[in-house]
Amino acid sequence: MSEVQARQAGIATGITLLVPITLSTMAIVLLAPILPMLLKQFSHVPYHDYLVPMVLTVPALCVALLSPIAGLLGDRLGRRRLLIAALLIYAMVGVLPVFLTDLTAILISRIGVGITEAMIIVLTTTLIGDYYRGEARNRWLALQTATASLSALLFFNLGGWLGTFGWQAPFWVYSSALAMLGAVLLFTWEPEQLVETAAAESSTPFPWKRMSGILAITIFASVLFYTVQIHASVGLSVLGVTNPAEIGFLTSIASLGVPAGTLIYQKLFAIPVRRLLLAEFSILATGFVVMGFATTPTAFLIGCGINQIGAGLILPTLLVWAMNQLAFDVRGRGTGMWQGAFAFGQFLSPLAVTSIAGQTGTMLSAFAWLGYAAAGAAAITLIRSARTPLPASAG
Repeated sequence: MSEVQARQAGIATGITLLVPITLSTMAIVLLAPILPMLLKQFSHVPYHDYLVPMVLTVPALCVALLSPIAGLLGDRLGRRRLLIAALLIYAMVGVLPVFLTDLTAILISRIGVGITEAMIIVLTTTLIGDYYRGEARNRWLALQTATASLSALLFFNLGGWLGTFGWQAPFWVYSSALAMLGAVLLFTWEPEQLVETAAAESSTPFPWKRMSGILAITIFASVLFYTVQIHASVGLSVLGVTNPAEIGFLTSIASLGVPAGTLIYQKLFAIPVRRLLLAEFSILATGFVVMGFATTPTAFLIGCGINQIGAGLILPTLLVWAMNQLAFDVRGRGTGMWQGAFAFGQFLSPLAVTSIAGQTGTMLSAFAWLGYAAAGAAAITLIRSARTPLPASAG
């Protein structure tokens, strides 16, 4: 039976739930330009070269570990009320480093950012699933990937500009969560469903078998997704581009493939999911192989662009596929598991790529081997499609 909302979600509600996804990129990208300043500021602290980068990465690890719990709490306590509390706390702990001078205290505040970030990302995604149906749901979920990618370009430049006023200045941006909180108060409501619908869905067990497969693919896809964003600069430096500003600009141009892929996905989501995955893994593989065998920066960037189009296609495919397996009463925990898997892939990506580069000798060869892995995933998808019936679609 379909879920019924007392109010109709429109564009204002969709934008309200879309914008907070930018907080997932803010934690790393906003502070990346001031990392050298942070290293210098805390150079007197033992092991600062390990501890200072954790100011950027701890929130993502918290998201990976705590997203399933955030979803479970959303199912039991209500999505909207937890989202309101999370946005308020996020704004407070986010700006704390402006007033702190101790590295340990700053790291503790960043754990607070990670905990609330997990809540915000999971609950806003879940609410999109609650408020919208069919094509509308698919489009809003797909726009999340594009929004996060485009916000990375904004935050990198904003963080660099604010850094000219001192290492504390970029942390003021975290207060923007208060504006998001105001929009949530105005344009959202606690989702409800008919009593008979709730009773019918509560007897349905969590789809562990289907979700396990989706989560495993998501981790693998996330590793591939973040490879270009994290390691493209290394590939460009190997090919002779050493100016940091030029590297940042060229990488950001290539990364525009992600929102482009997301826009393309919105025209394709009615295609059976395995056919989408076959095409997406093939595009990712092509991009990686072109990067791996590139001998000029131009060829390398072409490979990056191809790869990022595949990345922009595959993430909304997996998110929509996962969301449409989940009944109302388990949607929060299922969304949390998906977001946790995606964040875990982000955490694994630099470890996996560095390990492959160490085994194969160069970063460029590592890109080629990742292409072979993506091609292998495409081959497995093709074989499974030939042996078993296709799911109707990701949407």
